[in-house]
Amino acid sequence: MDLVVIGLGYVGLPLVREACRAGLKVGGLDLDERVVEGLRAGRSHVDDVSAEEVAELLAAGFAPSTSEDVLDGAPTVVICVPTPLSPEGGPDLTAVRGAAGAVSRHLAPGALVVLESTTYPGTTEEVVRPILEESGRTAGTDFHLAFSPERIDPGNPVYGVRNTPKIVGGLTPACASAAAAFYGKFVERVVEAKGTREAEMAKLLENTYRHVNIALVNEMAVFCNELGIDLWDAIDCAATKPFGFQAFRPGPGVGGHCIPIDPNYLSYKVRSLGYPFRFVELAQEINDRMPRYVAERAQQLLNREGRALKGAKVLLLGVTYKADIADQRESPARPVARRLARLGADLAFHDPYVSGWEVDGAAVRDAGDDLPAALADADLAIVLADHADYEPAVLARHARLLFDTRGRTRGVRQETVELL
Repeated sequence: MDLVVIGLGYVGLPLVREACRAGLKVGGLDLDERVVEGLRAGRSHVDDVSAEEVAELLAAGFAPSTSEDVLDGAPTVVICVPTPLSPEGGPDLTAVRGAAGAVSRHLAPGALVVLESTTYPGTTEEVVRPILEESGRTAGTDFHLAFSPERIDPGNPVYGVRNTPKIVGGLTPACASAAAAFYGKFVERVVEAKGTREAEMAKLLENTYRHVNIALVNEMAVFCNELGIDLWDAIDCAATKPFGFQAFRPGPGVGGHCIPIDPNYLSYKVRSLGYPFRFVELAQEINDRMPRYVAERAQQLLNREGRALKGAKVLLLGVTYKADIADQRESPARPVARRLARLGADLAFHDPYVSGWEVDGAAVRDAGDDLPAALADADLAIVLADHADYEPAVLARHARLLFDTRGRTRGVRQETVELL
């Protein structure tokens, strides 16, 4: 194998695809037997990689496996395993340590090892390096070690692995050069950071920037509603400025892995120095309370119509964390549903990308494929994910009462439609 990718999920599988297209012979290691069996059968479990593309990968020699023997003799290994939050608030590095241990047992002299899993600054050098050196080889001398933050945006039709600039930070300048040469085979632009810590920090800076700015507009949404100000219109107006402003828009909370999770890694590292990272912690507090605010607004809207929330039919439109994908990781739809259910709402959901949905182990009723009928049947419909299937005119025409937390219908002017 020219390359082995450890972790064949939302980050690893698109990387495999681009490497195969560049003519590399690629192996994959994943401990989930269902994932590996599915890939071998030509099925994809990732939104951004189709079944047809999986077939192309297999035809190009892609070999997914659950056995670490696939690492034998690999000149390049990229680690793309998940790093969920630990109980302490930092990243759970169990999978990273396990992957590094597997690489250490099969590490070839002169090999390049790259960590792409998001984590706190210092992980590559302080955690991964010692495990790899248990092989008896020395990082920077006997093998190359680098960190390269993943920049996957699920569902993005414009930017992918190939045309998104790739940051690489090496343990040594030679390590950085080796990593840059590898990614340069299938990525249009490679940017070398000063070192592994700078590359690790770049990823957290990107997501913390978004986290804080989303929290800003979410807090503004709360008081703009009280002041009778259309924040969506204000944002659109501000966005006409050609410099000094980037538009962020409010929503029912934040989802996915990056925004609600990754900034906590930086906060965790800062707390280890003895003081809080107040911006991140305040942003987390604001964004975490948005599902509760959405439920309160829903209750107020029904009260305005002379209807109690208890026993009301509430239709949730879109339960994924962002538009036009099936990914439900950290979706704000779940805490919104949990709060509404506790208040006695009769819940149903509609999502063209989700066939069945549960909250706390209890199935939520699927409203079916007939969206107009589902809208007409509900006392209140709440847009939680702005899927392209949700045409504003259809929502406005058929919903008896619509609460739009994503601004999908912001061009619609009628009393039955309310924006966050």
